[in-house]
Amino acid sequence: MDNFFWNKFILNQTSQDYFLKIKHRLLDDHKNGYAIFPDPKDFFRAFEVCPYEKTKIVILGQDPYHTKGIADGLAFSSKNIDIIPPSLRNIFKEIKDDVGVNNNTSNLTKWSEQGVLLLNTSLSVCEGMPNSHSNIGWENFTDLALRKLSKQHDIVYMLWGAHARSKKSLIGNSGLILESSHPSPLSAHKGFLGSRQFSKANLYLSKLKKTPIDWQLA
Repeated sequence: MDNFFWNKFILNQTSQDYFLKIKHRLLDDHKNGYAIFPDPKDFFRAFEVCPYEKTKIVILGQDPYHTKGIADGLAFSSKNIDIIPPSLRNIFKEIKDDVGVNNNTSNLTKWSEQGVLLLNTSLSVCEGMPNSHSNIGWENFTDLALRKLSKQHDIVYMLWGAHARSKKSLIGNSGLILESSHPSPLSAHKGFLGSRQFSKANLYLSKLKKTPIDWQLA
């Protein structure tokens, strides 16, 4: 699948001064014995699997899972299909209640291949240290990516929790913005559960004559 836009974007951004600081921090952490997730080859996987021109929905996460063997480069997804992290479990619960789909695998690649950009605002993390790379420069990169996406004007943005909702200004009045609390067990009951965002997103896509997302993973 052609992915010229994101490939060019990544090549351009990785040569900027701010990105050199990211590289230096990653190297320093590695030298100091910290395990970094996901595997570096998967840092940009969200963009590789979901090309710019094919993007229909953006789901924003914060940073990758910080437990070994989980993070796969897609927000909320897990490369260990036998482990469904708590937030993803609540996402699946809402999908079942909303559109009647029952999922039991945590690999979300199928969603991305259909046009769901599963984007964390920080693209790396140290093992056992949540948000450890949240201030090293990644958000310069992902904020600019969101600005680029906002130029399409017909994308659905699912903003879950205060951090994701803080990015609303980058999107402006572009597309459809769906907001709620985060699906974390600590906050899912404060608005995420019962929000019916998955059916709302598909209704919006249908009105635009776009193929809705099949939320069934297997």
